[in-house]
Parts: sequence; C-alpha cells; structure tokens
Amino acid sequence: MSLHNEIMEQAAVLENLVKNQWGAVQKIAEDIRKHDIDYVFLAARGTSDNAGRYAQYLWGIYNQLPIALAAPSLFSLYQMPPRLKNALVVGISQSGMSPDIVSVLKEAKRQGCLSVAILNTPESPMGEAVSHVLDISAGIEIAVAATKTYTAELMAIAMLSAALRQDEDAYQTLKKVPGWVAAMLDQDAALGRIAERYRYMDQCVVLGRGFNYSTAFEWSLKMKELCYVAAEPYSSADFLHGPVAVVSQGYPVMAVVPDGKVADGILELLRSLRKERNAELFVFSNRADALDLAQSRVALPADMPEWVSPIVSIVPAQLFAYHLTRVKGYDTENPHGLHKVTETK
Repeated sequence: MSLHNEIMEQAAVLENLVKNQWGAVQKIAEDIRKHDIDYVFLAARGTSDNAGRYAQYLWGIYNQLPIALAAPSLFSLYQMPPRLKNALVVGISQSGMSPDIVSVLKEAKRQGCLSVAILNTPESPMGEAVSHVLDISAGIEIAVAATKTYTAELMAIAMLSAALRQDEDAYQTLKKVPGWVAAMLDQDAALGRIAERYRYMDQCVVLGRGFNYSTAFEWSLKMKELCYVAAEPYSSADFLHGPVAVVSQGYPVMAVVPDGKVADGILELLRSLRKERNAELFVFSNRADALDLAQSRVALPADMPEWVSPIVSIVPAQLFAYHLTRVKGYDTENPHGLHKVTETK
C-alpha cells in the first residue's frame, strides 16, 4: 500500500531534508534578511494550507513576522490583487501546479516582491515563478492523501525560521525530529488497535491550539478524505465560543496537547468535557495528566519542544486515519472523487 509506505518513510525523508538542504535554506534566509520585509503573504491549498497555519505561529513567534494567508481567487478569478509592497510572498505546494496559487506568485513577481516556493517539484509552474525554491526533497508521493510531503513542508518552514534568526541551537533541535518521528512510527500496531474502537464513528471534533492549530486541521482533513468522517477542527479557545454545544455523552473529541504554553488551557477544557459531558477523548500528549483523562491515548516524546511538535504529532494522526480507513472497509489508495493533483483556478 503506497499510503502506508509513504507514512513510514517520513523519518528518513526528514533526516535527509534537515541534513542536505540546510545550506540552501541558509542562502535563502540571507537573501530575505537583505530585503525590507514587513510581513509574509502566504498562498497554499489543502494540506499545504495547513502547513501555512504552522508558519503563522512559528514565524510570528520566533521571527516576529506577521503572516497574511492569501485569498487566491483575488488573483485568479477576480483579477484584483492587493498591493504586496514589502511582502515576502511564499507559496507552499506538493505539485506546484495549481493555477490559482501560481497566479499569486506571478503577481508577486510583477510587483517586484521577493518570493519563495516550498515545493516537492522544483521544475513546475510555481517553481518557475519565484525568486527562490526550497526543495523539500520528499521523493515521489503516489498516494492521494499527502503525508510525507506535509511533514517535509513543516520541516522546511521550521528550518527557514531557524536560519532567519541564525539560531544554531534550533537547527540542532531540528536534527532530533526524525528520531521523534521514528518513535511515533513505532506506534503503528497500537494505532491499528485503537482504530477498531472508532469503527462506527461518523463525526468528531479535533482540537489543537497555537503551533498545533495546524495539526487539528490536518488530522481532520485526513479523516475526511480517507475515512469519510465529518471531522471538524477547532482551536480549543474557539471551541468554547459555541461549538462545544455539540458534545454529549460518547461524542468523540480528538486533541493534541503537547507540553507548552497552551497545554493547561486545553487540559482544563478536556477535564470539563470528560466530567460534565462524558465525552469520548482521544489524546496525543507528553503530559501524564492529559493522557490519564483519555479513553484512548498516544504518548508524545517527553523531551520534544512545543515548537517542533506539529512535525511529530501529525504522524500518529496519519496512522490512525490510515487504519480507521481499513477498519471501515474503505480503499486507502483511492478516496472517493479525489486526485493526487488538484488544479483549482
């Protein structure tokens, strides 16, 4: 099965990326520092858009760069692009083929903006439209559901953040990530057993906050496109502003709770959902108090910093979605009505 194989390749892909592309990333960062950059204007779709949510937090916190997520239709359908003065324009894509995203990068070039494409296919329309290509070097990805290209995009975003701030300690932390991912891949069989519990699940919510807001969106996307589960992603803060009303006895709530700034707030919410609503909790965490609350759990690496946790925490989510798809009797390789490359205009 290509999907399972590609999930299992991720530790090796990330090790190769962090080792072999660091020099190229440093050169891109050096050029960015030479320009008068006020903010980042980021264009992506689907899984790559979820990678952009990670950039929003990582580059915002550690590089003090505001991130604006593009509305590509302004460029392609309406042909009324905004002014991009002093923007670093970034495109993220597995294929580099989607016309609406390419149109954003072409307009950036027309307006004289510095631009970067984070790509698995450097020789593509997007790659040809930008100042710099950051090749994620994930190799051919056959499965319709993106897995190894997603974690490679996250790693590329993290590497660029470290290079922009010239932080050697951050780079050394990134070199540890493939080992933490390998530890998650070792949970494959256990996640297969957990999936059996959720055989009849047809809806759920997925909670994350801060860096792992991206994980909530990507985990829910994988369950929609593979398992056909109506999985809705939320920031744990937004969830309290109305959506929490959907939770009743036995309602499945998935949550990513790595130790860090947002953990206490999510933990308080989970305690309330378990005690007051008897929710069904499935938790990824490296905090014992969070894991103890859940009926189903995955222990994240204990020494993993919060800022790299999205690269690691999405891996058990991918494996869970893969196994749940098989438990439900669906085809992991041919999701209904989907294709590997989606070219939106």
